[in-house]
Amino acid sequence: MSLSDWSPLKRPGQWPLRGARVVLEPLDWARHGEGLYKAVASPEVTDIWDYMPIGPFDSLAKFQETFAYAGSKFGWETLVIRRSNDSEILGMSSYMRIRQEHGSAEIGCVAFGRALKRTPEASEAMFLMARHVFDELGYRRYEWKCHNENAASRRAAARFGFAFEGVFRNDMVVKGKNRDTAWFAMTDQDW
Repeated sequence: MSLSDWSPLKRPGQWPLRGARVVLEPLDWARHGEGLYKAVASPEVTDIWDYMPIGPFDSLAKFQETFAYAGSKFGWETLVIRRSNDSEILGMSSYMRIRQEHGSAEIGCVAFGRALKRTPEASEAMFLMARHVFDELGYRRYEWKCHNENAASRRAAARFGFAFEGVFRNDMVVKGKNRDTAWFAMTDQDW
């Protein structure tokens, strides 16, 4: 692919992504807040946040405040995952480290509620997000990063088609502990 005429691309996550099983919608706290909190951030599911640099959250207000900050400070574009045939919210995922000028974006803060984990709906949600960046927007690179000790996330990255690229040792201090970060990615050629 020639890059001589390359120009910055549109931001991902600006409109709904529709599949047969799920719909991903840009996060709207008035519409999604309570259902999203129940699915991924309530006291019953705090384990979802064990390996993430944020969370758990002791209230819907703190959950909302954290994601509002991430959106304004870091440019996260968070999508809510719900069933296509009803309004049940199943989880969320964010486009992060969006580099429009390079055609590169990361998928992160993937929080699947219990009803979404290891289901065809989860696979379709991840497919829709990848298709959006590659087929709809023309991105060249799509990244997945996780705590190197998070075996479930590492398996998910491989299952969803991301290639392992290495470990950044002593990458971050998260919740008072060292985080070695495993990097995975797919490119437009992989897609």
